[in-house]
Amino acid sequence: MATGHRQELGQHQGLFISVRMRQSLQILQFSNAELQEFLTSEIEKNPILEQPHETEDAAPPPGRKETVSYSSIREPGATAQRWTPDSGLDDDGMARIADNAPPLRERIFEQLVLSGCTLAEREIGAHLISGLDAVGRLSMPPEEIATMLGIPVAQVEAVRQRMMRLDPPGLFAQSLQECLMVQLEERNRMDPAMAKLLENLDLLGRHDLKRLCQVCNVDLEDMQDMVADLRALNPKPGAEALSGNPGIAIPDILMEHTPESGWILELNPDTTPRVVINSALSTRISLRAHTTERAFLAEHLTSANWLIRSLQQRSITILRVATEIMRRQENFLTQGPAGLVPLTLRMVAESLDMHESTVSRVTANKYISTIRGILPLKFFFVAALSGQNGEMHSSIAIQNQIRQMIQGEQPTAPLSDDAIAAQLRAKGIEVARRTVAKYREGMGFPNSVQRRQRASSSISLA
Repeated sequence: MATGHRQELGQHQGLFISVRMRQSLQILQFSNAELQEFLTSEIEKNPILEQPHETEDAAPPPGRKETVSYSSIREPGATAQRWTPDSGLDDDGMARIADNAPPLRERIFEQLVLSGCTLAEREIGAHLISGLDAVGRLSMPPEEIATMLGIPVAQVEAVRQRMMRLDPPGLFAQSLQECLMVQLEERNRMDPAMAKLLENLDLLGRHDLKRLCQVCNVDLEDMQDMVADLRALNPKPGAEALSGNPGIAIPDILMEHTPESGWILELNPDTTPRVVINSALSTRISLRAHTTERAFLAEHLTSANWLIRSLQQRSITILRVATEIMRRQENFLTQGPAGLVPLTLRMVAESLDMHESTVSRVTANKYISTIRGILPLKFFFVAALSGQNGEMHSSIAIQNQIRQMIQGEQPTAPLSDDAIAAQLRAKGIEVARRTVAKYREGMGFPNSVQRRQRASSSISLA
């Protein structure tokens, strides 16, 4: 059979995204610290770009204020608010663009929400997360958080103890000993001898194994095994994940109340990164440049203009999304967690005529300073399920009802997931059995068969 080359014409469909559009999406998702690192790299590569001087007034920060009050919020369909960074990108392919792994603080907050916490515990957890330092320790004492929220210290401490067991374990500890103790407990290696070792880490630092054997009442071989267990732990569980962040969470958005305008939102001018075009350098080069030099200059000037426009779009989009979120959750500012209402990414996206993936990127690793503390934007999203009459029920409220049902059931006749779903439907809450199972497992409750077996075992032992 003869072989050879030939030409064929064909048509193919596919989703393509330009390098600049991908860069714009990355800029939208960056935190301020990540954005500053990215801009520093761009300035090194592009001679046209530079950071503004302290007294430079030529390029004001690419942000603007928004008033969060029902009297002054413009309708989402207003012409001035129609354009967005994702204009013309309505197909679902945008949601399939691969993102980087979410930051540690965001992963911890998601784990807390999935654990079946109450709204009050969710607020406490958000403050604990914002207080993580660069290695994963809690930089502010629980007493300070309790005073800020006006609640007992024991309530904050209970949430902290629970969050120290999240992945990675050992976060939110107040000392090295506590961090190591939690990790040992998770590995089932905590015993009285190990507790004595943790109390005498100074002896371990001096390699005084003989004295440690006496204190812990073990022989040298056991002590070597215990030291090996300690070396397998991570004394700084947040160091790698938080290394690019400045320790304690710094708000990207500031919020204040004024008698005239209500709630005012603006980007934090102290942390919002900026770049400007070195117009003097571009003019000086262009007057003497040859053809190749002018092409080089034009390419970098175009890239610089695109970057600055992307930063402006990022600022406006962040403010628009934050404004819509706080408009819907305004009652939280005065009522606390009880004022939170069901809110999803889709609800915000539809109100602002944006793509849902854009709202997700905007709220990723972004913090807002409120009168109730510095909180992540993701804090204000409360999953909702629809009821029989069209009303919305928050997932946290449903989880609380499931918890109450399980805690109030007869130990010898536990409720199955189907029975719990039926009782919820009788209350007007449409929920599937598999959803009940997911919430139950997230709260740490075993299934009805395991609960019945546990109750039978308790009765036989008694």
